Amino acid sequence: MPDVDAGTAFAAGNTAWVLAASALVLFMTPGLGFFYGGFTRQKNVLATIMQSFIVVALVGIQWVVIGYTLAFGPDKGGVIGGLDYFGLKDVGAEVQATYTGFSGVPHEGFMIFQAMFAIITPALITGAFAERAKFSTFLVFMLAWSLLVYDPVAHWVFGTGFLGVLDPGGINALDFAGGTAIHVNAGAAALAAAVFFGRRKGYGSEAMEPSNITYIVLGTAILWFGWFGFNAGSAGAANSQAVNAFVVTNTAAAAAAFTWMLLSWFFAGKPSVVGACAGAVAGLVAITPASGFVQPMEALAIGVGAGVFCYGAVRLRARTSLDDSLDVVGVHGIGGLWGGIATGLFATAAVSGVADFEGLLEGNASQVGDQLAAIGIVAAYSFVMTSIILKVLDLTMGLRVSEEEENIGLDVSQHGERAYVIEEAGSLPAMPAASISTNPSPIPSTATNPATAPSGGGAS
Repeated sequence: MPDVDAGTAFAAGNTAWVLAASALVLFMTPGLGFFYGGFTRQKNVLATIMQSFIVVALVGIQWVVIGYTLAFGPDKGGVIGGLDYFGLKDVGAEVQATYTGFSGVPHEGFMIFQAMFAIITPALITGAFAERAKFSTFLVFMLAWSLLVYDPVAHWVFGTGFLGVLDPGGINALDFAGGTAIHVNAGAAALAAAVFFGRRKGYGSEAMEPSNITYIVLGTAILWFGWFGFNAGSAGAANSQAVNAFVVTNTAAAAAAFTWMLLSWFFAGKPSVVGACAGAVAGLVAITPASGFVQPMEALAIGVGAGVFCYGAVRLRARTSLDDSLDVVGVHGIGGLWGGIATGLFATAAVSGVADFEGLLEGNASQVGDQLAAIGIVAAYSFVMTSIILKVLDLTMGLRVSEEEENIGLDVSQHGERAYVIEEAGSLPAMPAASISTNPSPIPSTATNPATAPSGGGAS
């Protein structure tokens, strides 16, 4: 968050922009559901979309009850927020002054904007264990992870905790809109989740092609659109920094999409549609921490780097036994890592207006070290805490559906519904679960070629 002078008077323009940006970011989470759902097999599409959709409700409740106060309540030793705002006590129409980038914005407006970040972050992790999670365990995991991982990390990075710029004695890492707090955090958690959930039945021996690439394109378009609220909204005001964040966000996404497409064309002989979509998301991830600190030409370099590094990470993962179903680690983890480092390289006061917010190319070599320190701390904490949560849940509730339920598919076994009912002639009667085919319709695709997109049908 930018550290600029606070305004104490209500600012209608800034408030209108923050509310519009909040709506854009909320729209990203169902967009993520379409993006992830398109990658899964036909029998799991509905369940995959549901995982993103229900997080909006679950974390939406958690945030107003306790999440906001843990993340943004008055600081307790640089580690966690106090309970002063429990149940949104004293969070109302008054203009808040602690988080000074949001000049003239009511406290409740700042809270709801941050709620959208808290919602989408755990939803990102779901791509790592797609097609095999018990829905009941999934709900408990999402709640526990939000409370024990996201809320503290948000306080460290966005709040007055020890990693952010609002703590003068802290590490002073720059993260404008969530490269570390959101994408590195989710990427490290996804790695732990992929390990603990294990591989899908038939992984490596059965075709697991995407069931609906049009959903992937639709989801990518929604994410790209919503990301303008994600990054430009983080300026907290309708100002020049928001305009710059908007421009560099689009530039990096475009560069990464084009780069990934060219790489798939070069290595696989075809310009992959799925690869272009994965590249766009990688570019959006990478520019997120830097969007309030870098200029358009630097954003172009960040986007090209995201396309190269994330493409390489996805290809490398495809050569291992790790079943990160939709490559959350390769895109969000590596994209967030590169974006954090790039912020330390390219940040300039010409964008932020703050002399201290400069990177290596502006003569501040220590900023790269601050960025790496924050990335390392968040990644380690997220991986360890996620592993503990998953181990406890595995011992008590069990993480995975049964083999029979996995064969049937999560749409029917977990929700009793199907994403698609294809009627060839007339109306078909409803079929019992046991009679539903367990084999997805074959859809020709190059997406499982690791040269174009991840094996197992994924790129996040």
